[in-house]
Amino acid sequence: MGTKTLAAREPCVRPRLRVMRGKEVALGPGRVELLELIGETGSLRAAAIRMGVSYMRAWNLVKYSNKCFARPLVEASRGGKTGGGATLTEVGRQVVELYREMEHESQESISPTWKKLRKFLKV
Repeated sequence: MGTKTLAAREPCVRPRLRVMRGKEVALGPGRVELLELIGETGSLRAAAIRMGVSYMRAWNLVKYSNKCFARPLVEASRGGKTGGGATLTEVGRQVVELYREMEHESQESISPTWKKLRKFLKV
């Protein structure tokens, strides 16, 4: 077996954080990925394509997330001659950064217990 195959089978743990607003997800792994892709591409459509979701699904995720926060995470401009676009706001950038920080902190906090649990897994 090659090292790539071994690495792919290496056990790992990935906490999946969700910021809830009532019973609805305001922010989670998929939404954060969408926000990051909007920041990279400057386009909701391009971000949706890269994620493998429909434009309408991406737009609905952005609209709901924007409603959940005091200030918008994404600002969209309509199409036309210039083609429109989507921009991650400063608040959006901060929210993504803080979410990624929480992921990192949760990974670190479970590390000692994970090391104990990992011993029980087949390798």
